[in-house]
Amino acid sequence: MGSATREALASARAALTALSGANLATGEELFAASRVIGSSSQLVQAVADPGADSAAKVALVDSVFSSLSAPVRELLRGIAVSRWSSQEDVLAAIEELGLRAIAASAPSGAAIEQELFAFGEAVAGNAELELALSNKLGDPVAKSTLVASLLGGKASAQTTAIVNQLVLQPRGRRIGELLRYAASVVADEAGFGIATVTSAGPIAPAQLQRLAAALSGSYGRELRINQVVDPAVLGGLRVQIGDDVIDGSIASRLNDVRIQLAS
Repeated sequence: MGSATREALASARAALTALSGANLATGEELFAASRVIGSSSQLVQAVADPGADSAAKVALVDSVFSSLSAPVRELLRGIAVSRWSSQEDVLAAIEELGLRAIAASAPSGAAIEQELFAFGEAVAGNAELELALSNKLGDPVAKSTLVASLLGGKASAQTTAIVNQLVLQPRGRRIGELLRYAASVVADEAGFGIATVTSAGPIAPAQLQRLAAALSGSYGRELRINQVVDPAVLGGLRVQIGDDVIDGSIASRLNDVRIQLAS
C-alpha cells in the first residue's frame, strides 16, 4: 500500500466513524457504488485521477450516484477528492468502508466473522459450489440467488450482504481469500483480530483458551481463534494471524527435511 493510499484510507475511515446513523443499508450502498465504479474503466479512472479537478470529481459523484443516500454520497465525495496510489486502491477502500459500516450495524453479540469463516469452510469442501461462486462468466443474478439460498435463515443479514458483494465483485481474488479478508476487517471494526489455527484434530476448548490468551498477549490485542482441522498437518499447529504464519506442524518439518535432503 502506497503512502498516498494510507493517508486517504485513514481519512475515509475517520469520515465513516464520524458518520451518524451508519447501518446495513449504508454498507450495501457503498458495495453497490463500488460495483458501479469497478464496472467502468472510464469511471474508475476519473475518480482515481490525481490530476483531475476536485470540483469536477464531486459533480461526477453527485451525478452518477444521485439515487444514493446523502451520507454515502458524502463518503464517496471524500474518496473521489483524495489522492490514491492506484485505481484498485479506490475500489478496495470503498469495499472496506462497506464492510466496516455493515460490521458496525450488527446487533450486540453477533459473530459475523464466525459466519464468514463457517461459510468459507463449507465452500472449501465443495468444489462445485466454489466454482459456481467464483466463475468469472457466471450470471450475477444467479450468484446472488445462490448466496441467498445458502445463507437465508442460517446467517445474519450482514453476513449475507457481505458474501453477496464478494461473489459479485471478486476483483481477481479467490473466494477463500475474500472471506478471510472480509472477516479480518469485520473483526478489526469490532476491536479484535483473528488467529486461524490448523491442527490434525480438534483442540480441547481449555487449550484453545490458553492459546488465545498467549497469542493475544504477544500481539497486544484480543485475538479470537478460528480452528481448522486438517489431518494432512499430521501433528503440531499452524497459526496464521494476518500475514504472519507460525508453522509448527509436523508436515512442515517433514517438508523442510525433504528440501534439505534434495539440496
